[in-house]
Amino acid sequence: MATRTPQEWITDYPLLERLVALEETLWLKPDLPRAEEGLAHVGIGPDQIQDAADRLKRFAPYLQQVFPETAPSAGVIESPLRHVPAMKEAIEDLTGQQIKGQLWAKLDSHLPISGSIKARGGIYEVLQHAEALALDHGLITLDSDYRLLDSAEARELFGQHRVAVGSTGNLGLSIGIMSAKLGFQAAVHMSADARQWKKDLLRSHGVEVVEYEQDYSVAVAAGRRAAEDDERVYFVDDENSVSLFLGYAVAGARLAGQLQAMDVRITEKEPLHVYLPCGVGGGPGGVAFGIKAIFGDAARCYLAEPTHSPAMFIGVHTGAHDQLAVQDFGIDNVTAADGLAVGRPSGFVGERMQYLIDGYYTVSDENMFRGVALFDRSEDVQCEPSSATSFFGPGAIGRSGTHLAWITGGAMVPEDEMASYIARGEELL
Repeated sequence: MATRTPQEWITDYPLLERLVALEETLWLKPDLPRAEEGLAHVGIGPDQIQDAADRLKRFAPYLQQVFPETAPSAGVIESPLRHVPAMKEAIEDLTGQQIKGQLWAKLDSHLPISGSIKARGGIYEVLQHAEALALDHGLITLDSDYRLLDSAEARELFGQHRVAVGSTGNLGLSIGIMSAKLGFQAAVHMSADARQWKKDLLRSHGVEVVEYEQDYSVAVAAGRRAAEDDERVYFVDDENSVSLFLGYAVAGARLAGQLQAMDVRITEKEPLHVYLPCGVGGGPGGVAFGIKAIFGDAARCYLAEPTHSPAMFIGVHTGAHDQLAVQDFGIDNVTAADGLAVGRPSGFVGERMQYLIDGYYTVSDENMFRGVALFDRSEDVQCEPSSATSFFGPGAIGRSGTHLAWITGGAMVPEDEMASYIARGEELL
């Protein structure tokens, strides 16, 4: 705990007292530098985001061929952007807080292949690894038709290699499904809070699922250790991966195109406010980086966490980043938002993104379920509880502009499980 007692941390950072009491808490970061300065601190340039976008473009014909559900988008893994005025009204009625401007939803819950934000970074990193192997072995050049990778020869090559990851669920789904499709052996190390249906779905794709009684950090550490001794094992490191981060960052330019197509004007005076559910931080951190790289100071990004798992909030607020875990303060890290059940944040994301994230807030499990039910009732869109954290930022923060709730998962949840989420929310309303 960085040699200090919990009480010493709380004395120096009184806001921690609210987090320890599991109260919904908001912190808007003071004295944030201009976006240009914050972007420079990250140490990743726009050319690297463009390189990732180009790689995804090269793979689009392959993805369209092996995943027919990507045919409508010609192999591009992208989600709809939707204006949700009925949800805006429903959330305002629930919270008594006015949302100053339009409310939109980015439906990563309906991304093709694996139905969550993790389809962005997870699939990208597996594709990058596959491309490197295929180039090294002369199966393709950068100018090839990547549909060549849908061949017995490619599958034989990839089958000699293994991809591993530690996950609470959604990252494991995206990496497991993509790895198995290419022909890799795949292992997903899953924490105690991972949903059973996610484990079952992975196994149905031939992925090895290794289960742990402990939380996310233990699963990641075990996966990392298993990969260290074997050069044929590629470990996707959710806590430290630049590749994952870049896969998520591609979303920024694509979002700009969608907003432009819908004639939504974003300026520094009337900025874009983006609300991102946060677990270990890679997905929301990467997406926020991509958005800030495009919009600069005309965008504001906020990270939402469960009251029982405010890992990134604590890490950035204290400046201790991954040196502190929520458990150090007696917070249990037990939440219905399985994808956000992370006790220790990514130091990589927290440290690099601390000058670009505008605020942090927590949401109770009860409000998440209410949000799930209201989104279903008002817009007929189904999402996971973790996604619903994004709806509780706009009113609490109270700034004017265009508000965008990033809906991180939901479409792949089994019907009976989704029905139970909605029923729970309806009971609470």
